[in-house]
Amino acid sequence: MAVFKLQSLKPRPISGLSMKAGSIRSYVSSCRAVLLPRFGRPEVLELRTDVPVPDLKPNEVLVRARAVSINPLDTRMRSGYGRSIFQPLLPLILGRDVSGEVAAVGASVRSLTVGQEVFGALHPTAVRGTYTDYAILSEDELSPKPASVTHVEASAIPFAALTAWRALKSTARITEGQRLLVIGGGGAVGFSAIQIAVASGCLVTTTCGNQSIDRIMAAGAEQAVDYTSEDIESVIKGKFDAVLDTIGLPETERIGTNLLNRGGHYMTLQGEAAALSDRYGLPIGLPVATAVLFKKRIQYKSSHGIEYSWIYMRADSEGLHEIRRLSEAGKLNIPVEKTFPITQVREAHEAKDKKVILGKIVLELD
Repeated sequence: MAVFKLQSLKPRPISGLSMKAGSIRSYVSSCRAVLLPRFGRPEVLELRTDVPVPDLKPNEVLVRARAVSINPLDTRMRSGYGRSIFQPLLPLILGRDVSGEVAAVGASVRSLTVGQEVFGALHPTAVRGTYTDYAILSEDELSPKPASVTHVEASAIPFAALTAWRALKSTARITEGQRLLVIGGGGAVGFSAIQIAVASGCLVTTTCGNQSIDRIMAAGAEQAVDYTSEDIESVIKGKFDAVLDTIGLPETERIGTNLLNRGGHYMTLQGEAAALSDRYGLPIGLPVATAVLFKKRIQYKSSHGIEYSWIYMRADSEGLHEIRRLSEAGKLNIPVEKTFPITQVREAHEAKDKKVILGKIVLELD
């Protein structure tokens, strides 16, 4: 049975909590969660009511989830992406983003208290994800929820925005006045990058579908190019200090690297580490991926004078708090197109697989 010591003496009432004078302990030993017992189509997902809740480590926080968003990583993992890592660890709980309330905290947690509304995201290789009534995240993976947004709206933000933050702030280190090109600005990561860059005083150009142009221009981009009807290379003028390629095809890589100033940064979300590990197994795949990345870095440094990086989301407490401030100021949001109850998780995944819903989908937990 999982037993957690809680810090607050007057938390918001949460099902499964037992209160005693002077201290509060949680006796949440199991809860609902969506399990992935094997890889496959949406029908492999199983909503179970008795999934164990592990004991908290000192730096961990138990979050009563209210909303969790579906990311492309979720549907790819369900289909078998990363199987070299995750196959031995099945069954998994999918999900990275979460918004909810703190239900319990580990012994060393100081910045968050029971009952506080929070949002955050797990790292990409987490095994116990957020498609559950009670999610567990480390303290540095959470921040107070932006007060101006709902749980549904908040849950759409962290994973995508932190991925963009890592690219722009940690890797390219963009500064005011620089030019940024986002290839694929209509998706959650691309749209987050546009807003973060605009808030940093950068000049942003992006490619996107026609349906995203108005939203992107309203967010402050200088130019939005409809890749379905315009020739990108002839329409986009000048060079850029950084390129974030959310598509990651050979053609977009060619375009992006050719549009960079010397000393600029090309960053792609489509790194090959997981794919190569799936193909060859971890013992061979990871060294091969390292060699591929090193070769590309040397090649582009020599031929174009640019930096080349694969971008993955990582926990960044400072970045998440800045993302919260931008959201509260109305400078960063990710539109949610549709919500589903957690009981309809299969239908939600199917809608993403069939591209019935192109925008962000959020799962709600009552």
